[in-house]
Amino acid sequence: MVVNLDWELISESVPLLLTGAVVTVEITAISVGLGLLIGMIVGIARLSGVKPIRLISGAYVDCIRGTPLLVQIFIVYFALPAVTGTRINPFIAAVVACSINSGAYVAEIFRGGIQSIDPGQMEAGRSLGLTWGQTMRYIIMPQAFKRIIPPLGNEFIAMLKDSSLVSVIGFEELTRRGQLIIARTYASFEIWTAVAVIYLIMTLTISRFVAYLERRYRTK
Repeated sequence: MVVNLDWELISESVPLLLTGAVVTVEITAISVGLGLLIGMIVGIARLSGVKPIRLISGAYVDCIRGTPLLVQIFIVYFALPAVTGTRINPFIAAVVACSINSGAYVAEIFRGGIQSIDPGQMEAGRSLGLTWGQTMRYIIMPQAFKRIIPPLGNEFIAMLKDSSLVSVIGFEELTRRGQLIIARTYASFEIWTAVAVIYLIMTLTISRFVAYLERRYRTK
């Protein structure tokens, strides 16, 4: 069986799909960036000696990792406005839901990275007169960051692909653009193939960049 592709349609659709791809990258970059901030704070809180802080941070991680991102998007976009009476912009809803989701996974990445550092490093820092926070900032975190580059890269790639879920709230990222073009042209094979290729190019680019960072900051 030979499949005849409509190359003219594909070439006409690529600019629109690339516009959606830019939006996808924007959502991913902002979400993972905020997720890094959330994850770093929660990851450190997970190791806190204060039990309530440890329990609260653990509950956040368990709840977010234990529920689908799609449900979290629905809660932010549909459920919260129903309670507050205020409509949320789809872009803001997408970023908020994805950031909260990413933060939970990044928290576990940071926690694992911190725990992989020899406890003697903390003791050495404290013996030099540094506070717990200073030791964490200047000694522990720089070493841990080198070790968490690969899983952080994986999280970025996972979020890049999972961001396609925001299409369910009508936000026009790459997947949604593909759906709109298919609704107009009925060329599902050509368009979904083009969408898949664009996603593949983006994920491979990120993978190569992460591999470069890993080589550059490889822990001896």
